[in-house]
Amino acid sequence: MTVTRADVEAELARIQLPDGGDLISRDWIRALSVEGGEVRFVIEAPSPEIARKAEPVRAAAERAVAALSGVSRVSAALTAHGPAAKAPPQRSQSEPPSLKIGGHPKPQQGTMKPASVKSIIAIGSGKGGVGKSTVSSNLAVALAREGKRVGLLDADIYGPSQPRMMGVSKRPASPDGKIIEPLQAHGVTMMSIGLMLDPAKAVIWRGPMLMGALQQMISQVNWGELDVLIVDLPPGTGDVQLTLCQRAEPSGAIIVSTPQDVALLDARKAMDMFNTLKTPILGMIENMSTYVCPECGHEAQIFGHGGVAAEAEKLGVPFLGGLPIDLDTRLAGDAGTPIAAGDGPAAEAYAAMARRLIEGGIV
Repeated sequence: MTVTRADVEAELARIQLPDGGDLISRDWIRALSVEGGEVRFVIEAPSPEIARKAEPVRAAAERAVAALSGVSRVSAALTAHGPAAKAPPQRSQSEPPSLKIGGHPKPQQGTMKPASVKSIIAIGSGKGGVGKSTVSSNLAVALAREGKRVGLLDADIYGPSQPRMMGVSKRPASPDGKIIEPLQAHGVTMMSIGLMLDPAKAVIWRGPMLMGALQQMISQVNWGELDVLIVDLPPGTGDVQLTLCQRAEPSGAIIVSTPQDVALLDARKAMDMFNTLKTPILGMIENMSTYVCPECGHEAQIFGHGGVAAEAEKLGVPFLGGLPIDLDTRLAGDAGTPIAAGDGPAAEAYAAMARRLIEGGIV
């Protein structure tokens, strides 16, 4: 004879509870499954206190169902609706104690800017795919090679790429569960949300959680004494940009764009956002400006050329220079050693840009 779900429920309805009713009428049964002769179910008490006294009920239910014809095995678990008191979780040495990233921002008086950081410079683009993160990491390394104390904050919460570009993967420590110790790479102090979360998991957060994460990564990180903190912003004009400009007192923003009109459309929107938020535009950078064939030396303007310089002149902001598109820059970023950390034409282009920022008093 094959046992059915109805047979099991009828038998469980015979199990009386100490304070009246039975397991079925009081709706204590969860996850009931009948597969051949194997029966599994969960008895869920209304509270942890009642559950602690309900072991005789669980045992009686298991015996009753096991006695049914056709039942070969029974598994009955006992649980409770609502939280029970828990012992403090065991923590591995690599995890900071009680440190959660991405909660709602905490009420805070005044600025989020750490007192030990002289200036904060935002690197924005308005549009994704123009190489903003590549420029951020290489500019940070180039400034460090010029003797500046540099921090790099990867504020692209949804798509953090600085851990890969800077060649770091270790989880930052937090000895007290409050202050985060950043990592060091290529002479730069760096922090990224990508170091705190599973890199294979998508970040699916609403605006308040983004703002909370940014607040933590600026004000809860032990940045130390810095001449400048470079902030690699996400594309667009959203919550992260708004929070940074309103709460962290950035010294200004640098706009990265490729030369073509489609990219400049979004760059103009980013500049309008910074102007609206009273954040000075420190300059514009033209990325992927030219391509030089490594085989024949022929120079081509794949995305056009000079569009950013013309836009900067039109808007009255400094043009900080053009950067080529080349294979070595891509390979260096993927390998975790920014091209600016070495030698060659691309490294010299970033070095010249860093010197211009220093000589202009921006850094």
